[in-house]
Amino acid sequence: MNLMDRYLMRQIFFGMCIAAAVMVPLFSFLDLLEELEDVGEGSYALQDAFRFVLLMVPRRVIQLAPFIALLGNVIALGRLAASLELTAMRAAGLSVLRIARASLSLGLGVVLMLVVLEQFVAPVFQQIALIQRSAALAQSAELGEGLGIWTRDQSRVLRIGNMGPQGEPNDIEIMTFDKDGRLLEYLRSPQADIAVHDTWTLQQVTRKRVEGERVITDRLASLAWRPFLSQDQIATLTRPPDSLSPTQLHELVGYLRATGQEFAAYELALWRKLGGAVTLLAMLALSVPFAFGSLRSGLGQRLILASLTGVGVYLLDQIVSNAGLLLKVDPIWVALGPGVVLAIAGQQALIRTR
Repeated sequence: MNLMDRYLMRQIFFGMCIAAAVMVPLFSFLDLLEELEDVGEGSYALQDAFRFVLLMVPRRVIQLAPFIALLGNVIALGRLAASLELTAMRAAGLSVLRIARASLSLGLGVVLMLVVLEQFVAPVFQQIALIQRSAALAQSAELGEGLGIWTRDQSRVLRIGNMGPQGEPNDIEIMTFDKDGRLLEYLRSPQADIAVHDTWTLQQVTRKRVEGERVITDRLASLAWRPFLSQDQIATLTRPPDSLSPTQLHELVGYLRATGQEFAAYELALWRKLGGAVTLLAMLALSVPFAFGSLRSGLGQRLILASLTGVGVYLLDQIVSNAGLLLKVDPIWVALGPGVVLAIAGQQALIRTR
């Protein structure tokens, strides 16, 4: 890597910073406007709305990263073109492919930064934001679109209808089966208190036991019960898939697959996190022809076209993801497909530009 490559990378990084300085505050402001609708409910105050939006900034940066890369590269190369530096570089023998290589080299560094954000920062901040928001609104987190979450081990099935603002499970059903799949016991409780060592104290329990042809019903004020999942595992199941780190998603998918449970949404979320890196690099490759077009039609027009392209890619990604989940398409194709298509389009555009 020579001096010219490093200079290009510095300019592109500066362009990305400009794009991020515009896009992240803009989308955070839109998030704040949405949160202001809930101010006044429960104890949710204005400072809670600001705190929620600030805690969601790392997640927002990750979501916007491909579009920041696209606009940042167009801005950087467009500025170089406007000052005739890009023309001088081309006259000195700098090829379009070499400019694209410098962009992609910087893109790999950005991807590594996003990996750190995705694994260690964004999930922690997002989960804190969601918990604090629910607590301030005194909301119970409805699970599974009103159906609750279902999980099981070898002989027991657990259903949790919703989680209270302090993370306590509510609307609980527990079924115990014998090795032949016959129901032995059914427990229902409106809520449970979490004691030490993850032991639950079920409150106002209705217990039904099957003994031969008879069903014996008991009603208990409380009943100690030890779940087969830790509180951390249950908390992971109750969180939105996009709020989990890649390692959390990988472990959860493995657990759900091993116990024969539905895991498609979590597997898709995992692959989409990986697909985001492919999309970012593809956007960088695609942005180089946009920048060279600014030599003829003006940077402003190319920025508008690049922005429309970014919006189109975002909408396409959302449509493909939702359709893929509905149609049970392999999540690898769903998550990586848009990025691969963009990469091919970028390659063809670079060849024509060269």
